[in-house]
Amino acid sequence: MPQGPKLKKPLLERYKTRGPSHPNPPTSLISQNRSYCRVNQLMKFLEQLQKMYFPTSTPFLLSHLHSDRSLHVSRPLHWKRRDEYKLTRPELVDRISRIVVLRRFDALGDLSFEFSDGLLDSVLRRLRLNPGACLGFFKLASKQQNFRPNVKSYCKLVHILSRARMYDETRSYLNELVGLCRNNYSTFIIWDELVRVYTEFTFSSTVFDMILKAYAEKGLIKNALHVFDSMGKHGRVPSLRSCNCLLSSLVKKGKSNAAVLVYDQVIRIGIVPDVFTCAIMVNAYCKEGRVDRAVEFLREMENSGFETNVVTYNCLIDGYVSLGDVEGAGRVLRLMSERGILRNVVTYTLMIKGYCKLGKMEEAEKVLQEMKKEESVVVDEHAYGVFLDGYCQAGKMDNAIRVWNEMLEKGLKMNIFICNSLINGYCKLGQVCEAERIFMRMAEWNLRPDSYSYNTLVDGYRREGHMSKAFKLCDKMLQGGIEPTVVTYNTLLKGLCHAGAIDDALCLWRLMLNRGVGPDEVGYCTLLDGLFKMGDFNNAILLWQDILARGFTKNRIAFNTMINGLCKMGKLFEAKEIFDKMKELGCSPDGITYRTLCDGYCKFGNIEEALKLKEMMEREVILSSIEMYNSLICGFFKSRKLSKVMDLLAEMQTRGLCPDVVTYGILIAGWCNEGRLARAFSTYFEMIEKGFAPNVIICSKIVSSLYRLGRIDEASMLLQKMMDFSIVSDERCLNKFLKDDVRQLDILKIADSFDESAKSFSLPNNVVYNIAITGLCKSGKLEDARRVLSALLLRGFSPDNFTYCTLIHGCSAAGNVNEAFNLRDEMLKKGVVPNITTYNALITGLCKSGNLDRAQRLFHKLHLKGLTPNVVTYNILIGQYITTGNTIEAFKLKDKMIEKGIAPSVVTYSTLISGLSKQGDMEKSMKLLDHMVEAGMGTDLFIYSNLARSYLKCGDIEKVSKLHNMMQMRCPSSGIISHEPMVLTKCSDSKGIPDEYYTSEAVS
Repeated sequence: MPQGPKLKKPLLERYKTRGPSHPNPPTSLISQNRSYCRVNQLMKFLEQLQKMYFPTSTPFLLSHLHSDRSLHVSRPLHWKRRDEYKLTRPELVDRISRIVVLRRFDALGDLSFEFSDGLLDSVLRRLRLNPGACLGFFKLASKQQNFRPNVKSYCKLVHILSRARMYDETRSYLNELVGLCRNNYSTFIIWDELVRVYTEFTFSSTVFDMILKAYAEKGLIKNALHVFDSMGKHGRVPSLRSCNCLLSSLVKKGKSNAAVLVYDQVIRIGIVPDVFTCAIMVNAYCKEGRVDRAVEFLREMENSGFETNVVTYNCLIDGYVSLGDVEGAGRVLRLMSERGILRNVVTYTLMIKGYCKLGKMEEAEKVLQEMKKEESVVVDEHAYGVFLDGYCQAGKMDNAIRVWNEMLEKGLKMNIFICNSLINGYCKLGQVCEAERIFMRMAEWNLRPDSYSYNTLVDGYRREGHMSKAFKLCDKMLQGGIEPTVVTYNTLLKGLCHAGAIDDALCLWRLMLNRGVGPDEVGYCTLLDGLFKMGDFNNAILLWQDILARGFTKNRIAFNTMINGLCKMGKLFEAKEIFDKMKELGCSPDGITYRTLCDGYCKFGNIEEALKLKEMMEREVILSSIEMYNSLICGFFKSRKLSKVMDLLAEMQTRGLCPDVVTYGILIAGWCNEGRLARAFSTYFEMIEKGFAPNVIICSKIVSSLYRLGRIDEASMLLQKMMDFSIVSDERCLNKFLKDDVRQLDILKIADSFDESAKSFSLPNNVVYNIAITGLCKSGKLEDARRVLSALLLRGFSPDNFTYCTLIHGCSAAGNVNEAFNLRDEMLKKGVVPNITTYNALITGLCKSGNLDRAQRLFHKLHLKGLTPNVVTYNILIGQYITTGNTIEAFKLKDKMIEKGIAPSVVTYSTLISGLSKQGDMEKSMKLLDHMVEAGMGTDLFIYSNLARSYLKCGDIEKVSKLHNMMQMRCPSSGIISHEPMVLTKCSDSKGIPDEYYTSEAVS
């Protein structure tokens, strides 16, 4: 087969030999020229590969290429690679770079290397002009199991991507870079590295502006401010959009003052604001409460030629609404009309919010109706939600439900805000069942309860004392994937402390700490106050030390709570120490601090220290408040310095302070306690003339004083006026009786003043009715008490346990046990179930009448009535056993109550010690006293005086002296009155326990 002619020289070389004789070669030759250029490029690349992979072998590849064979039929290439671990770092970087450029990322797996920060930085630096290759290699590095790119690599990459205008990718990796910011130090590192890469690469400074915006959008205010300040130092000006983002973020974070400073700097560096900047700054001024400055700023912007929009005016309206100034908001509406700016749904919603905040629901309703008439405005769920929430806050749930139904009829959907408003409204009214119903229906509306939903319902349970339900709801909260917040724990702590379950509160506190929830000042103060109310001084001190250790050294609320608790316990010396420590730690006392400590001194009659504290406060330029003067007036009454009271009132007037209803209440109570009713009545009339309506406390004090002084008819007539019920059958007879005594004229005047003020009494009628019945019973007027009760029953009064218990105790105290049991039967017929307090009163009556056997039988039947004896029940029977000299049965009953899990009280031990002392068993009495002290129970003077009296009878003076030393050590004369539920500080007669003991525990 004949062969064609061989091509001796490459076509390109033959063309070159022709020189300039062919200045315009034909098109076919140009095409061939291009092909051979590509061939030459390929040959050069192969030569480089030959040198890298086969440095010592013969260039067989090139010889094959220059052979006469066709290139398309050459054999496959088989390279023999040398050992990769012998590559130096520059060679490795070069090899990786070439492979990455060719997008042959799978070939990197054949190389033996590990990713490192230095290697990644070197490749990014080598390929900085090839953004695609850099991004591909960075992604590959990010996917490695044991390697993550560092800040330096991120900074290089974002600069490379930004230069290539790959802004979406730049923002994505900037957000990742921002996520690496764990503290302020890392912020400085990132900024310094960005500046260094910018200097090295000499790329665009767009990255600086983008990271400023990224920080602002993430709410990292300190980081954004650092970038903002640093850009100016490097001569770079941020964009208006980034500045607006920074300003908006500052306002959202409550840093409005900082926003104003940043805005001033923006103007100084020559950035021209826009309509968005104007709206943000108006909002910033309004958030600071500087609405007048916001109006002035808006006027300045409009005078400068800036066009403002509805958003700016809405911010201004919101500012007025926050201050409760709906009139100012109305002026903004008129200004909008003058400017031709149309109102939108936000404008109307803000006006509704303003009226709702002031409780002006009728005005809010008018705005809603006007909103419906506006064709360009569509009433949405948020507008209805704000209006509905106003009714919920006002406790008008019927109207709230009406608005809710109207919203649903218009086809609008429920949202979480409306559900939470309804739950909150029902809980405030104590209608927790209705709140539960809304909570359970949220699933029907495809809504998930949030933290606020749970916390609101938990608080509702807490208000009603249903702590078990509150804890069950918290369990459900956890099951729903919502972690309890510090607000949740604070609510539970408040409920437990209010219920006196301080041990449970402490367990919950430890659980909160173990779960990593950091306590705030609310939780600390709630628990601290609970410990003080329970008299747990030691744990309160330990908690206080923890408060200081956790850095709340300048929290004024914590110090005030501590001082208040110590004052309530009578530990005024310790309270003064905390007060001094407060100033030492740099926490300045406020008016509440001084008033709390002053009130503590006044309540214990130490008026001199209270006055010193007042002088100290005034030196600190803190003006005395009306509350401070009220405490001082109370202190003067307690210390019987009545002449100083008038001086203090005169001083109040010179300082521009007018007495309030509390002041008048203290004055009336003080004069009543002194038996000076004429002065009390005079003060009462002055209060009426000043326009103050007497509250139920003041009226009850006057009535109680009249009862105490035996002026029963006058007291009854005042109660008639207080609550508008008829006590006497013929009012004309009463008026005739009153005319016989001139002093009764004041009573008639007071009674007339009750007509209007009775409408404002906040306590239920039952409370005042019970006051009357209790007063009559204590005065021994049992027949009158029954007559009052009969009159009240005709007017629809429903007696409660307290009413019947008071009557039963009165009958028992008078020795009329049968009448007491008749009352018990009567209350059963009326559906009032007697509680343990009622039966305690019956057992007391049986014991006083000498029917101990019958009292025992009633005691043993209590479990059949579904009742469990409490410590008072046991104490009543133990007291009667001691009275009859049967100490053996008394101790058996004490052991039984311990067996039932009821801890003996101070009353129990005092009664037993008294009985043993009377029998002369002093050794056993002292052992019981020691056991009482070991149990951590307080001892009082009554116990020691009984023991001392018994030792004196025995002539054991040494024991009396020893007992005196113990008394001085354990019962220091500090003026602290015991808060135990007994009245054993009074000396009892020879028969045993005093009558006051039975009274205080039976009706408590």
